[in-house]
Amino acid sequence: MYRLLSWSRGRGLLRAAGRRYRGYSARLLPGPAGGPGPEMEVPPPRVAPHGRRPGLLPLLAALAWFSRPSAADAEEQQGAGGAAAEDAADEAEAEIIQLLKRAKLSIMKDEPEEAELILHDALRLAYQSDNLKAITYTYDLMANLAFIRGQLENAEQLFKATMSYLLGGGMKQEDNAIIEISLKLASIYAAQNRQEFALAGYEFCISTLEEKIEREKELSEDVMSVFGGHNIFVCGAEDRTQAARMPAEEKANTHLLLGMCLDSCARYLLFSKQPSQAQRMYEKALQISEEIQGERHPQTIVLMSDLATTLDAQGHFDEAYIYMQRASDLARQINHPELHMVLSNLAAILIHRERYTQAEEIYQEALKQAEMKRDEVSVQHIREELAELSRKNQSYSWQREIMYWKTLIMF
Repeated sequence: MYRLLSWSRGRGLLRAAGRRYRGYSARLLPGPAGGPGPEMEVPPPRVAPHGRRPGLLPLLAALAWFSRPSAADAEEQQGAGGAAAEDAADEAEAEIIQLLKRAKLSIMKDEPEEAELILHDALRLAYQSDNLKAITYTYDLMANLAFIRGQLENAEQLFKATMSYLLGGGMKQEDNAIIEISLKLASIYAAQNRQEFALAGYEFCISTLEEKIEREKELSEDVMSVFGGHNIFVCGAEDRTQAARMPAEEKANTHLLLGMCLDSCARYLLFSKQPSQAQRMYEKALQISEEIQGERHPQTIVLMSDLATTLDAQGHFDEAYIYMQRASDLARQINHPELHMVLSNLAAILIHRERYTQAEEIYQEALKQAEMKRDEVSVQHIREELAELSRKNQSYSWQREIMYWKTLIMF
Protein backbone atom coordinates (compact mmCIF):
# COMPACT_ATOMS: atom_id res chain seq x y z
CA MET A 1 0.00 0.00 0.00
CA TYR A 2 2.84 2.36 0.78
CA ARG A 3 5.86 2.96 -1.42
CA LEU A 4 9.50 3.45 -0.53
CA LEU A 5 10.97 6.66 -1.85
CA SER A 6 14.28 6.91 -3.62
CA TRP A 7 17.39 8.42 -2.05
CA SER A 8 19.46 9.46 -5.06
CA ARG A 9 23.10 10.41 -4.57
CA GLY A 10 25.83 9.74 -6.28
CA ARG A 11 31.33 2.95 -5.71
CA GLY A 12 34.35 -3.72 -4.94
CA LEU A 13 32.86 -6.39 -3.37
CA LEU A 14 35.97 -8.10 -1.97
CA ARG A 15 34.40 -10.51 0.46
CA ALA A 16 31.88 -12.13 -1.85
CA ALA A 17 32.06 -12.57 -5.62
CA GLY A 18 34.17 -9.50 -6.22
CA ARG A 19 37.49 -11.33 -6.14
CA ARG A 20 36.74 -12.72 -9.56
CA TYR A 21 37.54 -9.41 -11.24
CA ARG A 22 41.26 -10.21 -11.49
CA GLY A 23 42.68 -11.55 -14.72
CA TYR A 24 40.04 -10.50 -17.26
CA SER A 25 41.26 -11.43 -20.73
CA ALA A 26 38.18 -10.39 -22.65
CA ARG A 27 34.83 -8.81 -21.87
CA LEU A 28 31.57 -8.75 -23.72
CA LEU A 29 30.57 -5.10 -23.74
CA PRO A 30 26.96 -3.98 -24.23
CA GLY A 31 25.96 -3.30 -27.80
CA PRO A 32 24.30 -0.14 -29.13
CA ALA A 33 20.76 -1.37 -28.46
CA GLY A 34 21.46 -2.93 -25.10
CA GLY A 35 22.32 -6.34 -26.52
CA PRO A 36 25.70 -8.00 -26.74
CA GLY A 37 28.36 -6.04 -28.52
CA PRO A 38 31.74 -6.88 -29.99
CA GLU A 39 34.15 -8.72 -27.75
CA MET A 40 36.96 -6.38 -26.77
CA GLU A 41 40.33 -7.35 -25.37
CA VAL A 42 40.71 -5.90 -21.89
CA PRO A 43 44.15 -6.26 -20.32
CA PRO A 44 44.18 -6.96 -16.59
CA PRO A 45 45.31 -4.26 -14.16
CA ARG A 46 49.00 -3.86 -13.59
CA VAL A 47 49.10 -5.51 -10.21
CA ALA A 48 50.46 -8.90 -9.19
CA PRO A 49 47.96 -11.32 -7.65
CA HIS A 50 48.40 -11.75 -3.92
CA GLY A 51 49.42 -14.99 -2.28
CA ARG A 52 50.84 -16.63 -5.39
CA ARG A 53 54.29 -17.74 -6.44
CA PRO A 54 56.29 -15.21 -8.47
CA GLY A 55 55.49 -17.03 -11.71
CA LEU A 56 56.37 -15.21 -14.95
CA LEU A 57 56.34 -11.65 -13.61
CA PRO A 58 60.00 -11.50 -12.47
CA LEU A 59 61.10 -13.25 -15.68
CA LEU A 60 59.21 -10.79 -17.84
CA ALA A 61 60.60 -7.90 -15.84
CA ALA A 62 64.14 -9.21 -16.33
CA LEU A 63 63.65 -9.68 -20.07
CA ALA A 64 62.24 -6.17 -20.30
CA TRP A 65 65.25 -4.82 -18.41
CA PHE A 66 67.86 -6.54 -20.59
CA SER A 67 66.07 -5.55 -23.77
CA ARG A 68 66.15 -1.85 -22.90
CA PRO A 69 68.33 0.38 -25.08
CA SER A 70 71.48 1.88 -23.68
CA ALA A 71 71.38 5.23 -21.95
CA ALA A 72 72.88 7.00 -24.95
CA ASP A 73 70.44 5.37 -27.37
CA ALA A 74 67.54 6.18 -25.08
CA GLU A 75 68.58 9.81 -24.82
CA GLU A 76 68.89 10.09 -28.58
CA GLN A 77 65.49 8.49 -29.13
CA GLN A 78 63.92 10.69 -26.51
CA GLY A 79 65.32 13.80 -28.11
CA ALA A 80 64.03 12.80 -31.52
CA GLY A 81 60.61 11.41 -30.74
CA GLY A 82 59.82 12.34 -27.16
CA ALA A 83 58.25 15.67 -27.95
CA ALA A 84 56.15 14.21 -30.75
CA ALA A 85 54.94 11.36 -28.52
CA GLU A 86 54.00 13.81 -25.77
CA ASP A 87 52.07 15.97 -28.21
CA ALA A 88 50.23 12.90 -29.54
CA ALA A 89 49.34 11.80 -26.00
CA ASP A 90 48.01 15.26 -25.15
CA GLU A 91 45.96 15.30 -28.33
CA ALA A 92 44.50 11.87 -27.61
CA GLU A 93 43.64 12.86 -24.04
CA ALA A 94 41.88 16.01 -25.23
CA GLU A 95 39.85 13.92 -27.68
CA ILE A 96 38.92 11.43 -24.94
CA ILE A 97 37.77 14.27 -22.69
CA GLN A 98 35.53 15.62 -25.43
CA LEU A 99 34.05 12.18 -26.03
CA LEU A 100 33.32 11.74 -22.32
CA LYS A 101 31.67 15.16 -22.18
CA ARG A 102 29.48 14.21 -25.13
CA ALA A 103 28.58 10.91 -23.48
CA LYS A 104 27.57 12.67 -20.26
CA LEU A 105 25.43 15.10 -22.24
CA SER A 106 23.71 12.22 -24.03
CA ILE A 107 22.97 10.57 -20.68
CA MET A 108 21.49 13.82 -19.36
CA LYS A 109 19.35 14.08 -22.51
CA ASP A 110 18.12 10.51 -21.95
CA GLU A 111 19.86 9.18 -25.06
CA PRO A 112 21.51 6.04 -23.63
CA GLU A 113 22.20 4.33 -26.97
CA GLU A 114 24.09 7.38 -28.26
CA ALA A 115 26.00 7.64 -24.97
CA GLU A 116 26.99 3.99 -25.21
CA LEU A 117 28.40 4.38 -28.72
CA ILE A 118 30.42 7.42 -27.67
CA LEU A 119 31.79 5.61 -24.62
CA HIS A 120 32.94 2.70 -26.80
CA ASP A 121 34.86 5.18 -28.95
CA ALA A 122 36.39 6.76 -25.84
CA LEU A 123 37.42 3.36 -24.48
CA ARG A 124 39.11 2.32 -27.73
CA LEU A 125 41.04 5.59 -27.85
CA ALA A 126 42.00 5.27 -24.18
CA TYR A 127 43.45 1.80 -24.85
CA GLN A 128 45.27 2.98 -27.97
CA SER A 129 46.91 5.80 -26.00
CA ASP A 130 47.48 3.55 -22.95
CA ASN A 131 45.79 6.15 -20.71
CA LEU A 132 44.91 4.18 -17.58
CA LYS A 133 43.04 7.02 -15.94
CA ALA A 134 40.87 7.44 -19.02
CA ILE A 135 40.27 3.68 -19.21
CA THR A 136 39.16 3.60 -15.57
CA TYR A 137 36.92 6.64 -15.86
CA THR A 138 35.32 5.37 -19.05
CA TYR A 139 34.62 1.98 -17.51
CA ASP A 140 33.00 3.74 -14.58
CA LEU A 141 30.70 5.76 -16.86
CA MET A 142 29.82 2.65 -18.88
CA ALA A 143 29.05 0.75 -15.68
CA ASN A 144 26.78 3.47 -14.36
CA LEU A 145 25.00 3.73 -17.69
CA ALA A 146 24.36 -0.02 -17.75
CA PHE A 147 23.27 0.16 -14.09
CA ILE A 148 20.62 2.83 -14.63
CA ARG A 149 19.39 1.03 -17.76
CA GLY A 150 18.85 -2.16 -15.80
CA GLN A 151 21.52 -4.11 -17.69
CA LEU A 152 22.66 -5.69 -14.46
CA GLU A 153 25.02 -8.38 -15.75
CA ASN A 154 26.90 -5.89 -17.94
CA ALA A 155 26.96 -3.39 -15.07
CA GLU A 156 28.39 -6.00 -12.70
CA GLN A 157 31.28 -6.86 -15.02
CA LEU A 158 32.01 -3.21 -15.81
CA PHE A 159 31.98 -2.19 -12.15
CA LYS A 160 34.39 -5.01 -11.36
CA ALA A 161 36.66 -3.86 -14.18
CA THR A 162 36.57 -0.30 -12.84
CA MET A 163 37.42 -1.51 -9.35
CA SER A 164 40.19 -3.67 -10.74
CA TYR A 165 41.92 -0.66 -12.27
CA LEU A 166 41.40 1.51 -9.19
CA LEU A 167 42.93 -1.09 -6.88
CA GLY A 168 45.66 -1.79 -9.40
CA GLY A 169 46.47 1.92 -9.36
CA GLY A 170 47.09 1.84 -5.62
CA MET A 171 43.69 2.85 -4.27
CA LYS A 172 42.82 1.29 -0.90
CA GLN A 173 39.72 -0.86 -0.55
CA GLU A 174 38.40 1.48 2.18
CA ASP A 175 38.41 4.43 -0.21
CA ASN A 176 34.96 5.92 -0.77
CA ALA A 177 35.21 5.24 -4.51
CA ILE A 178 35.65 1.52 -3.86
CA ILE A 179 32.82 1.49 -1.34
CA GLU A 180 30.48 3.17 -3.83
CA ILE A 181 31.19 0.50 -6.42
CA SER A 182 30.72 -2.20 -3.79
CA LEU A 183 27.36 -0.70 -2.85
CA LYS A 184 26.22 -0.77 -6.47
CA LEU A 185 27.34 -4.38 -6.79
CA ALA A 186 25.39 -5.26 -3.64
CA SER A 187 22.34 -3.55 -5.14
CA ILE A 188 22.78 -5.57 -8.32
CA TYR A 189 22.96 -8.82 -6.34
CA ALA A 190 19.85 -7.76 -4.40
CA ALA A 191 17.96 -7.11 -7.63
CA GLN A 192 19.05 -10.54 -8.91
CA ASN A 193 17.91 -12.14 -5.63
CA ARG A 194 21.45 -13.36 -4.92
CA GLN A 195 20.92 -12.95 -1.20
CA GLU A 196 24.27 -14.26 0.03
CA PHE A 197 26.26 -11.89 -2.18
CA ALA A 198 23.91 -8.96 -1.50
CA LEU A 199 24.14 -9.26 2.29
CA ALA A 200 27.91 -9.81 2.15
CA GLY A 201 28.23 -6.69 0.00
CA TYR A 202 26.14 -4.54 2.31
CA GLU A 203 28.02 -5.86 5.35
CA PHE A 204 31.36 -5.05 3.72
CA CYS A 205 30.30 -1.50 2.89
CA ILE A 206 28.77 -0.72 6.28
CA SER A 207 31.47 -2.32 8.45
CA THR A 208 34.31 -0.81 6.40
CA LEU A 209 32.84 2.68 6.62
CA GLU A 210 32.04 2.38 10.33
CA GLU A 211 35.62 1.27 11.05
CA LYS A 212 36.95 4.09 8.88
CA ILE A 213 34.84 6.71 10.65
CA GLU A 214 35.83 5.41 14.08
CA ARG A 215 39.51 5.44 13.11
CA GLU A 216 39.25 9.01 11.79
CA LYS A 217 37.51 10.04 15.00
CA GLU A 218 40.30 8.57 17.11
CA LEU A 219 42.94 10.26 14.98
CA SER A 220 41.16 13.61 15.25
CA GLU A 221 41.04 13.29 19.04
CA ASP A 222 44.73 12.43 19.07
CA VAL A 223 45.53 15.47 16.94
CA MET A 224 43.55 17.72 19.30
CA SER A 225 45.59 16.26 22.18
CA VAL A 226 48.80 16.95 20.26
CA PHE A 227 47.83 20.51 19.47
CA GLY A 228 46.73 21.04 23.06
CA GLY A 229 50.24 20.17 24.16
CA HIS A 230 49.15 17.32 26.39
CA ASN A 231 51.04 14.53 24.67
CA ILE A 232 52.98 15.02 21.47
CA PHE A 233 53.66 11.28 21.16
CA VAL A 234 50.02 10.18 21.25
CA CYS A 235 50.08 9.04 17.62
CA GLY A 236 52.58 8.74 14.80
CA ALA A 237 53.63 11.80 12.85
CA GLU A 238 52.14 10.45 9.62
CA ASP A 239 48.78 9.75 11.29
CA ARG A 240 48.71 13.18 12.91
CA THR A 241 49.41 14.87 9.60
CA GLN A 242 46.75 12.81 7.81
CA ALA A 243 44.09 13.56 10.42
CA ALA A 244 44.94 17.25 10.56
CA ARG A 245 44.75 17.69 6.79
CA MET A 246 41.64 15.61 6.21
CA PRO A 247 38.99 18.02 4.85
CA ALA A 248 35.75 18.31 6.77
CA GLU A 249 33.87 17.83 3.49
CA GLU A 250 35.54 14.46 2.93
CA LYS A 251 34.57 13.31 6.42
CA ALA A 252 30.98 14.44 5.83
CA ASN A 253 30.90 12.57 2.52
CA THR A 254 32.08 9.41 4.26
CA HIS A 255 29.26 9.71 6.79
CA LEU A 256 26.72 10.33 4.03
CA LEU A 257 28.01 7.34 2.09
CA LEU A 258 27.45 5.23 5.20
CA GLY A 259 23.91 6.61 5.29
CA MET A 260 23.41 5.52 1.68
CA CYS A 261 24.65 2.02 2.47
CA LEU A 262 22.37 1.74 5.50
CA ASP A 263 19.43 3.00 3.44
CA SER A 264 20.04 0.57 0.58
CA CYS A 265 20.50 -2.36 2.95
CA ALA A 266 17.33 -1.41 4.84
CA ARG A 267 15.33 -1.46 1.61
CA TYR A 268 16.56 -4.95 0.84
CA LEU A 269 15.86 -6.17 4.37
CA LEU A 270 12.33 -4.79 4.23
CA PHE A 271 11.80 -6.45 0.86
CA SER A 272 13.13 -9.68 2.38
CA LYS A 273 10.52 -9.51 5.16
CA GLN A 274 12.97 -8.45 7.87
CA PRO A 275 11.36 -5.17 9.01
CA SER A 276 12.88 -5.02 12.50
CA GLN A 277 16.42 -5.18 11.08
CA ALA A 278 15.46 -2.67 8.41
CA GLN A 279 14.17 -0.34 11.11
CA ARG A 280 17.55 -0.26 12.87
CA MET A 281 19.28 0.56 9.58
CA TYR A 282 16.85 3.36 8.80
CA GLU A 283 17.21 4.85 12.27
CA LYS A 284 21.00 5.07 11.84
CA ALA A 285 20.71 6.49 8.32
CA LEU A 286 18.18 9.10 9.46
CA GLN A 287 20.41 10.18 12.34
CA ILE A 288 23.35 10.66 9.96
CA SER A 289 21.30 12.70 7.50
CA GLU A 290 19.81 14.90 10.23
CA GLU A 291 23.21 15.61 11.78
CA ILE A 292 24.99 16.44 8.52
CA GLN A 293 22.27 17.78 6.20
CA GLY A 294 19.59 18.95 8.59
CA GLU A 295 15.97 18.00 9.18
CA ARG A 296 14.63 19.93 6.18
CA HIS A 297 16.94 18.32 3.62
CA PRO A 298 15.08 16.27 0.96
CA GLN A 299 17.09 13.12 1.75
CA THR A 300 16.30 13.44 5.46
CA ILE A 301 12.60 13.64 4.67
CA VAL A 302 12.81 10.58 2.44
CA LEU A 303 14.49 8.58 5.20
CA MET A 304 11.91 9.78 7.71
CA SER A 305 9.15 8.57 5.40
CA ASP A 306 10.80 5.21 4.79
CA LEU A 307 11.38 4.66 8.51
CA ALA A 308 7.68 5.36 9.06
CA THR A 309 6.65 2.79 6.47
CA THR A 310 8.97 0.25 8.13
CA LEU A 311 7.32 0.87 11.49
CA ASP A 312 3.91 0.64 9.82
CA ALA A 313 4.84 -2.75 8.35
CA GLN A 314 5.45 -4.03 11.89
CA GLY A 315 2.09 -2.77 13.12
CA HIS A 316 3.53 0.19 15.07
CA PHE A 317 0.90 2.48 13.58
CA ASP A 318 1.02 5.31 16.15
CA GLU A 319 4.81 5.64 16.03
CA ALA A 320 4.74 5.40 12.25
CA TYR A 321 2.14 8.17 12.09
CA ILE A 322 4.36 10.53 14.14
CA TYR A 323 7.30 10.12 11.76
CA MET A 324 5.15 10.30 8.62
CA GLN A 325 3.23 13.35 9.81
CA ARG A 326 6.52 15.15 10.46
CA ALA A 327 7.86 14.07 7.07
CA SER A 328 4.75 15.34 5.27
CA ASP A 329 4.86 18.69 7.11
CA LEU A 330 8.50 19.20 6.16
CA ALA A 331 7.85 18.04 2.58
CA ARG A 332 5.11 20.65 2.21
CA GLN A 333 7.37 23.38 3.61
CA ILE A 334 10.15 22.80 1.09
CA ASN A 335 7.91 21.65 -1.78
CA HIS A 336 9.65 18.28 -1.85
CA PRO A 337 9.89 16.74 -5.35
CA GLU A 338 8.32 13.53 -3.98
CA LEU A 339 5.69 15.23 -1.84
CA HIS A 340 2.92 13.23 -3.49
CA MET A 341 4.58 9.95 -2.46
CA VAL A 342 5.08 11.13 1.13
CA LEU A 343 1.40 12.11 1.30
CA SER A 344 0.37 8.80 -0.22
CA ASN A 345 2.35 6.95 2.46
CA LEU A 346 0.76 9.12 5.15
CA ALA A 347 -2.70 8.22 3.84
CA ALA A 348 -1.83 4.52 3.96
CA ILE A 349 -0.87 4.78 7.63
CA LEU A 350 -4.09 6.68 8.38
CA ILE A 351 -6.05 3.81 6.84
CA HIS A 352 -4.31 1.35 9.16
CA ARG A 353 -5.37 3.58 12.05
CA GLU A 354 -8.93 3.44 10.65
CA ARG A 355 -9.05 7.18 10.02
CA TYR A 356 -10.64 6.80 6.61
CA THR A 357 -12.04 10.29 6.10
CA GLN A 358 -8.70 11.94 6.81
CA ALA A 359 -6.94 9.36 4.64
CA GLU A 360 -9.19 10.22 1.70
CA GLU A 361 -8.42 13.94 2.08
CA ILE A 362 -4.67 13.23 2.07
CA TYR A 363 -4.99 10.94 -0.95
CA GLN A 364 -6.83 13.69 -2.84
CA GLU A 365 -4.01 16.13 -2.04
CA ALA A 366 -1.46 13.55 -3.14
CA LEU A 367 -3.35 12.97 -6.38
CA LYS A 368 -3.26 16.67 -7.27
CA GLN A 369 0.49 16.79 -6.58
CA ALA A 370 1.13 13.67 -8.68
CA GLU A 371 -0.92 15.09 -11.58
CA MET A 372 1.01 18.37 -11.40
CA LYS A 373 4.31 16.46 -11.61
CA ARG A 374 2.90 14.22 -14.37
CA ASP A 375 3.90 11.10 -12.47
CA GLU A 376 1.54 8.69 -14.20
CA VAL A 377 2.64 5.70 -12.13
CA SER A 378 1.82 7.49 -8.88
CA VAL A 379 -1.44 8.84 -10.29
CA GLN A 380 -2.57 5.30 -11.13
CA HIS A 381 -1.45 4.01 -7.72
CA ILE A 382 -3.29 6.74 -5.79
CA ARG A 383 -6.48 6.26 -7.82
CA GLU A 384 -6.43 2.55 -7.05
CA GLU A 385 -5.95 3.30 -3.36
CA LEU A 386 -8.85 5.77 -3.42
CA ALA A 387 -11.09 3.15 -5.02
CA GLU A 388 -10.11 0.61 -2.37
CA LEU A 389 -10.63 3.21 0.33
CA SER A 390 -14.11 3.94 -0.99
CA ARG A 391 -15.02 0.25 -0.64
CA LYS A 392 -13.61 0.17 2.87
CA ASN A 393 -15.55 3.33 3.78
CA GLN A 394 -18.80 1.77 2.65
CA SER A 395 -18.09 -1.43 4.58
CA TYR A 396 -17.03 0.52 7.65
CA SER A 397 -20.19 2.69 7.55
CA TRP A 398 -22.43 -0.38 7.24
CA GLN A 399 -20.66 -2.06 10.18
CA ARG A 400 -21.16 1.04 12.30
CA GLU A 401 -24.84 1.12 11.31
CA ILE A 402 -25.26 -2.50 12.38
CA MET A 403 -23.55 -1.81 15.71
CA TYR A 404 -25.85 1.18 16.25
CA TRP A 405 -29.02 -0.86 15.74
CA LYS A 406 -27.69 -3.71 17.87
CA THR A 407 -27.15 -1.23 20.69
CA LEU A 408 -30.74 0.10 20.38
CA ILE A 409 -32.21 -3.40 20.35
CA MET A 410 -30.23 -4.40 23.46
CA PHE A 411 -31.60 -1.46 25.42
